[in-house]
Amino acid sequence: KFDVDQVIEWLPKATTMMGVPTFYTRLLDDARFTGDLVGHMRLFISGSAPLLAETHVQFEERTGHRILERYGMTETNMNTSNPYDGERRAGTVGFPLPNVFKGYWQMPEKTAAELREDGFFITGDLGRIDEDGYIHIVGRNKDLIISGGYNIYPKEIELLLDDQPGVLESAVIGVPHPDF
Repeated sequence: KFDVDQVIEWLPKATTMMGVPTFYTRLLDDARFTGDLVGHMRLFISGSAPLLAETHVQFEERTGHRILERYGMTETNMNTSNPYDGERRAGTVGFPLPNVFKGYWQMPEKTAAELREDGFFITGDLGRIDEDGYIHIVGRNKDLIISGGYNIYPKEIELLLDDQPGVLESAVIGVPHPDF
């Protein structure tokens, strides 16, 4: 689990931190997390879930560091990244870095469903590219909620809720949250 006390204890001995957005919001909630604590750091990286632009801005105001946000998944590794040298734009996941696996191990049906014949992988994420080439993730067309870096399938939660006395039918959706 993410332990704020341990992270704050070890940050003075680190030069790089990689984490999900929840790590950064939890650090920002702790008064001990200051620019002096991380002034020596070289790089902070965020991935696995969208980093709110608000968190990005608060982090820079508190520490003087701009988080390098990236976007990727198990099937593709890193798809996009804000630049290491250059403008790290809040609310974006940077520029494309094409990289796709060949398929799921011993799962030809799943591979056929997720990969097009031309090799393109269907992520289920929806995005737009702005006039400067930065990619903005704007939603999903698959039923998956990413919360604190964990994948939550709404149908699994709905089935549990629907089994409760007095519940006829439920619908589970994800909404933005500054910590999760």
